[in-house]
Amino acid sequence: MSANPATSQAPTVKENPDFEVLYWIGCAASYDRRAQRVARAMVKLLNAAGVNFAILGNEEKCTGDSARRLGDEFLFQELATANIATLQKYKVRRIIAHCPHCVNVFLKDYPQFGGQFEVQHHTQFIEGLLVEGRLKLPAGTVAATEPLTYHDPCYLARVNGIHAAPREVLRTALGDTAQGGNIVEMARREEKTFCCGAGGGRMWMEEDPAQRVSTERAKEALATGAKTVAVGCPFCLTMMSDGVAACGSEARVLDVAEILAERLGL
Repeated sequence: MSANPATSQAPTVKENPDFEVLYWIGCAASYDRRAQRVARAMVKLLNAAGVNFAILGNEEKCTGDSARRLGDEFLFQELATANIATLQKYKVRRIIAHCPHCVNVFLKDYPQFGGQFEVQHHTQFIEGLLVEGRLKLPAGTVAATEPLTYHDPCYLARVNGIHAAPREVLRTALGDTAQGGNIVEMARREEKTFCCGAGGGRMWMEEDPAQRVSTERAKEALATGAKTVAVGCPFCLTMMSDGVAACGSEARVLDVAEILAERLGL
């Protein structure tokens, strides 16, 4: 199926059996309307770069991350074995996902059940497209002037040490390749980042409204003076959005892919 840069069209593995990369959508972008905007932005970027990709569509199941973190090992193994069988059925070798929890499961958990795949977070894959020149800011694009801060997802930075790629993508998107530029950093970042409050199964737990982790992290982000809070995880997207709103701020909370797609005019 030919790529169409102007749309968020995503072929399934059956429609494009000769795909090179599988884009794992994940539960959040399948059911949450806000997270679906991230998936659409990502698909637009893939199409604009001419990437030969496909999605599983209705054959994709939850990776089982939350089930395992919360102790339901039986459910996790049931989901894992089913997903691995589907991935092997379509001879998937390379996977990209915008959810660090999915990335972590593919990297750390699935190999225990025979699921060996090359896996990248979407910011790593996008960085590669930028380096290769397959994605470029339009000529004459003015560098962004408003400050932005990036919140490192725990399962991306703390657990897997991935924190350079999203920053490189953001620097390119802002039109400022200088180290730092308009990116203002929080004190707790990279491997020492502070949780948004949703990882490890906490997404499904009730919190004391007066002690919500999301609000505490949002205060740290807003204290930088940033007008945009960039994230790289659907859990973080939800929690930081709630936290920023609880602080009474009008700062935008956007995924890295959304920011780049916006700057590219997609």
